[in-house]
Amino acid sequence: MRSPNQTKVSEFVFVGLSDQPGVQLPLFLLFLFIYLASLSGNLLIVILIFIDHGLHTPMYLFLSNLAGLDIFYSSVTSPRMLSDFFSTSRAISVPSCIAQFFFFFSFICIELYLLAVMSYDRYIAICYPLHYVQMMHPKVCVLMVSAAWTVGFLTSLIHTLCINLLDFCGPNVINSFFCDLPQLFLLSCTDTFINVFVMFLVGIIMGSGALGMTMVPYIWIFRTIMGIQSQTGKLKAFSTCTSHLTVVFIFYGTLIFTYLRPSPTSNSSEDRLVSVMYTVVTPLINPLIYSLRNKDLKSALRRWQLNKWLGKILNLFQKKMTQVLRQMLEGPSNCSGQSDYMV
Repeated sequence: MRSPNQTKVSEFVFVGLSDQPGVQLPLFLLFLFIYLASLSGNLLIVILIFIDHGLHTPMYLFLSNLAGLDIFYSSVTSPRMLSDFFSTSRAISVPSCIAQFFFFFSFICIELYLLAVMSYDRYIAICYPLHYVQMMHPKVCVLMVSAAWTVGFLTSLIHTLCINLLDFCGPNVINSFFCDLPQLFLLSCTDTFINVFVMFLVGIIMGSGALGMTMVPYIWIFRTIMGIQSQTGKLKAFSTCTSHLTVVFIFYGTLIFTYLRPSPTSNSSEDRLVSVMYTVVTPLINPLIYSLRNKDLKSALRRWQLNKWLGKILNLFQKKMTQVLRQMLEGPSNCSGQSDYMV
């Protein structure tokens, strides 16, 4: 409970990744490269899926949403982190901090549910291939994606409303480079029992629900794969799941370490390292995992590059033909002028 003599703080101050002047520039360049590479990779996936009609399937609809989500996800924290490397004041107002947390945690929750939707898609594709088109109708896919986004925002809203009930009286230093639940709990001068209880309750219900919906279909997927007689068929079926499973293990591993520990430490470089993993590195890893192991995306990229070159050649040809036609149209008038002069 807050003492009557205590005053609420109006802003927080980020510690950042490092306060040593000698490493500011190298860290800035490193994370700037990671952020730009993440944006480029995810944006390229979204563009390829949008322009290539061969990728207009449920699986790539979900993948384009995941790539777009990673763009928003990394953009909530990375630009602020990069600017703080050379900022004399790393302060952020309390409302802005809570708003950053709301969007950041929303995108985390949306990705959890989206990974569950993608798991269900793989389950239908492998276990019921003949009914895939009927069961994964475009309207059904859009409905599942919309549900993932809606439930993700609602889950984050619950935590955000609970945070608004807390008082912050000082200290106001956040041992991180963005606003997150564990750090805000440490800085609160009111009892956080309700908030911690809600975090664990919602985390267990929603998190375990999303994890169950993600992993249970793989039990049936593995049973179906084991029933395939051909070794080549087994490898082909399993290869369609490895990218998704890799992303799931990386994402869930860092989240469990961050949010489902009994109590966060007040000053731990280990916590910041894990935060970097799931806020900055994971959005970069996702497009690499999917693009390197996906033949359809590679083929679409080659077709897109070929179409770009063909487009340039056609544009050049069009310009040359326009010039030739223009000269042909202007030619008779010039000839007429010359004959008049000669006469």
